[in-house]
Amino acid sequence: MKIALASDHGGINIRNEIRALLEELHIEYVDMGCDCEDSVDYPDYALPAAEMVAKGEVDRAILICGTGIGMSIAANKVKGIRCALCHDVFSAKATRQHNDTNVLAMGERVIGPGLAREIASVWLTTEFEGGRHENRVGKITSYENK
Repeated sequence: MKIALASDHGGINIRNEIRALLEELHIEYVDMGCDCEDSVDYPDYALPAAEMVAKGEVDRAILICGTGIGMSIAANKVKGIRCALCHDVFSAKATRQHNDTNVLAMGERVIGPGLAREIASVWLTTEFEGGRHENRVGKITSYENK
């Protein structure tokens, strides 16, 4: 598995935690920044990371900003992306099992580093269940391809 990892200025600390987690799990990643505390625009980081997923250059992406909302909105504009904003472990697991999400967004101003690591760990290790969920995800893909 290979992950694109990105944040804006509001998500640097959580991004560093997730980077450490990926290293502990021996998961390859591409760190796409940002590395500054000055205000930057989240689409400049979310869109390239989501594009990497859509093009198959990486398997999934994890995006962090202040709330996670901006990153998730931007990522979901990229065709083929199913980004979920998660601030609890249950949702992170369910969104992989039921929605086959390929991008995870989190908000550093919403959750702490320990919970962010738990969420990311569960999201990274949970498989898509398929079955009845496959049809539902297929309906989304069909609509997107109109």
